[in-house]
Amino acid sequence: MSLRPPSARGFSRGSGLFRLRFGFIIIAMVLSVFGARLVQLQGLDPNAYAAMAEREGVVNAVLPAERGAITDRNGVDLATSVDGMMIVADPSMTDGDAAPIAAYLAEKLDLDYVTTLNRLREKDTRFQYIARRIPSTIANKALGELEDRGYKGLSVRRDPMRDYPAKDVAANLIGFIGEDEALAGLERTFDSTLSGVDGEETYEVGDGKRIPLGDSTSVAPKNGQDLQLTINRDVQWYVQRVLRNTVRSSQAESGVAVVMDSKTGELISLADYPTFDATEPLSSAKSEDDLGSRAMSDVYEPGSVQKVLTFASLIDAGKVTARTRIAVPSELRREGRDIPIHDYWQHGLLRLTAAGVLSKSSNIGTVRAAERISSADLHDYLREFGLGERTNVGVRGETNGILPDKSLWTQGTHDTIAFGQGLSVNAVQMAAAVNTIANGGERISPSLIKGSATTDAGQTVGTERTERTDVVSEDAAEQVTEMMELVADPEDGIAPAAAVPGYRVAGKTGTAQRVGKDCGCYDGTYTVSFAGFAPADDPRFTVYVVVQDPGNGGGGGSVGGPAFSKIMSYLLRKYAVAPTGTKPSTLPVEW
Repeated sequence: MSLRPPSARGFSRGSGLFRLRFGFIIIAMVLSVFGARLVQLQGLDPNAYAAMAEREGVVNAVLPAERGAITDRNGVDLATSVDGMMIVADPSMTDGDAAPIAAYLAEKLDLDYVTTLNRLREKDTRFQYIARRIPSTIANKALGELEDRGYKGLSVRRDPMRDYPAKDVAANLIGFIGEDEALAGLERTFDSTLSGVDGEETYEVGDGKRIPLGDSTSVAPKNGQDLQLTINRDVQWYVQRVLRNTVRSSQAESGVAVVMDSKTGELISLADYPTFDATEPLSSAKSEDDLGSRAMSDVYEPGSVQKVLTFASLIDAGKVTARTRIAVPSELRREGRDIPIHDYWQHGLLRLTAAGVLSKSSNIGTVRAAERISSADLHDYLREFGLGERTNVGVRGETNGILPDKSLWTQGTHDTIAFGQGLSVNAVQMAAAVNTIANGGERISPSLIKGSATTDAGQTVGTERTERTDVVSEDAAEQVTEMMELVADPEDGIAPAAAVPGYRVAGKTGTAQRVGKDCGCYDGTYTVSFAGFAPADDPRFTVYVVVQDPGNGGGGGSVGGPAFSKIMSYLLRKYAVAPTGTKPSTLPVEW
């Protein structure tokens, strides 16, 4: 028998039916609300809701890669990336306030007003760069002040910026970057290697802000690779200071200085003056010419430094020795030449050895010696020394220099090239040629990049690509080295100021007329230089100093010689190169 009363069983069946009916009513009400909302969105007020939807959407943002550093041979930073910020805008939110925002940013961040205004009003996008590589404190302060004024749609993101901690040290080599691209120097030459690949991020936003749990995708950036140079920062700093003082004290136009490791061909320093501060390149450079490397781009006639190569060729070819006797008249008349060949000093008939011709830097004596070698052979030797061809160390704008084709040589061409005119070089080219003598007759291709790196033009350069070429015999190089020692001799030489106390020094002066840019003729100005290496009997470094148009009338010995001595003395001390203790050259100068 059931204990539940009949009335209770009836209430239970009715209650279930009531709940079912109530549920249907609720569902019908919800569907009615959705239907009414759909009619409102699509029929009654579509424009208002489309505008609201536009404020909700997807942002495609760039994740900038960190640019690789440029370091010296010891890993010390010459160019590096530091924390910075970019300011970006959502034009759908900044369009209405674009004018006051642009005015504020133009004043505070030194931006172009019109460009900024246009970006703030850009159509059909939710992302626009407004300013790149701004110090984080400045970017955050600017954004905070704009938010305080009630402006929306701006934000900051990480954007590594470039810093040059050594300022002007190697600036002509390293170059600099602008707002969005590398503009000069190694920064530009190796831009693809250094810059890496930017990443990207896509995410949903609502009311101008990122939706925390919204859909998002991200591709991480691939940071750029570092570029290590053969340059030593401390040496570069010192050489630049010596060069600056040399150019200023001689009232010259410009100058360059090259330091090579004699045994490896690595460039320890490549200095230019005038230079600039890489952190403020456009405001610190006095002219556009100061932004590049004159050591690679300027071509000039080498003058008497060329005589080193001429005599090395003659001795290697078996035409002369260091003791060969040469009669040197007061002037030398040549067929087809209106003006006789002279020396830089007046003299009567001189009886000089080949060593004496080089140490006294006699043009006449050099021409008389060079009569013994054919133009074709001399041309081929000079080509082997590297003249007329780029060194390809990886610096943009490097010139070939000019070594006339041997088919074009006349007797006059032969004569003038023998003593350093009628051809042109760049400073690294000539330093590598002289270094061939320091390295026992074997030319080592110069290098600026440690290891290897590929330029944006597709050329692979660096110490791993070093080439060695036998140019002259070891005996020829030794004889020329002893001849060069006499140049700095206090009694027989013309550049005693190039001497380094306690060390044997081999060197050669150079003074050459310059060709004017406007007239295409010699304009009365000069290029003066000094090239050499030490210790002479076991070379460690080769140094080449070139000064353009000294206003004080100085020559290679009086202008370039002292600079060479200071630089070489510093190098020998810094690298603890001990004197060899051997006796200097005793070659006779006269006969």
